[in-house]
Amino acid sequence: MTDLLTLPNLITLGLLTLLQAVLGFDNLLYISLESKRAPTNDQAKVRKLGIGIAIFLRIALLFLLVTVIDYFQNPIFGININGLVESQFNIHSLIVLLGGVFIMYTAMKEIWHMIKLDEHEKSKRKAASTKQIITLIVIMNVVFSFDSILSAMALTDVLPVMTLAIIIGGLLMIKLSETVSAFLEKNRLYEVLGLFILFVVGIMLLSEGGHLAHISFMGNPITPMSKATFYFIIAVLVLTDVVQSRYQKKLLAQKESGAP
Repeated sequence: MTDLLTLPNLITLGLLTLLQAVLGFDNLLYISLESKRAPTNDQAKVRKLGIGIAIFLRIALLFLLVTVIDYFQNPIFGININGLVESQFNIHSLIVLLGGVFIMYTAMKEIWHMIKLDEHEKSKRKAASTKQIITLIVIMNVVFSFDSILSAMALTDVLPVMTLAIIIGGLLMIKLSETVSAFLEKNRLYEVLGLFILFVVGIMLLSEGGHLAHISFMGNPITPMSKATFYFIIAVLVLTDVVQSRYQKKLLAQKESGAP
């Protein structure tokens, strides 16, 4: 415990906690949107349980990666078609790729439900069980955790520091998930924006997984989307949505006032 309280470890703990918060934005958005599928009375419980269970799984994953990191990075199979596709898949790349596909599928499915004004479809959509939603949140939380855990391992080799950063990051995520969910509930129009951001998250995961698997098409390797690019795209999407909303309100006001 004394070693944990040294100045270098405390600085590292602060950096890791900040890293957890920055890298956890996309995960937070997914949790907030996914939890809305649960019954209203269970939504807060779904978020807390999902993140709480995921904290323990993240710690278990941390200890696992520390001991068997090479196994996760070693190639297990490849797909090579002369001149067209080259790849070397490992466990890490497969997890990230599957996570990206699932996120994109979830976003498109929710967008489809939004544009379909069929009451039967709406009732079908609400049939997802609380346990199922918690399970999905836990699984995707673990998928999103790979980046933060590997980054933590690059910054320090002190396990108590990394473990404490995961716990603090998880508690912050529980608190922020309530704030984000409340905002989306009061501003329903931003749900569409959130789903398209989630779709971009899926693309980011696919690019990262493709890079980890060393996939190249006709000699052109897949490069991962940087966090700077990701946040720039998010900023553009938010700005576009704000401008469009204000312009739409202006047009409605002009229409009501009878102005040309």
